[in-house]
Amino acid sequence: MKQKHRTKLVHEGKYVAEVDVVLHEADEGWAPYLSLEDASKLDKVRDALRKGDIKMAMELSRVFSLTPVSIPQKHNELLHPDAR
Repeated sequence: MKQKHRTKLVHEGKYVAEVDVVLHEADEGWAPYLSLEDASKLDKVRDALRKGDIKMAMELSRVFSLTPVSIPQKHNELLHPDAR
């Protein structure tokens, strides 16, 4: 059985968490799959973010705050001032 380390993203509200997990690959069955512990970790992070318990989510993952980006009225406002 092969194992691959991956980062899964959990998005809840204005937060995104990066959770390190291990995917297990096998020739039979429902591969690739997560261990019960990794699936539980994803659930705990999601629940913590939903409840606003950022401290708990940070114990199990790397948490980032999302900031909405508005589209400027004029297209050239996207360019760096020196590029105009």
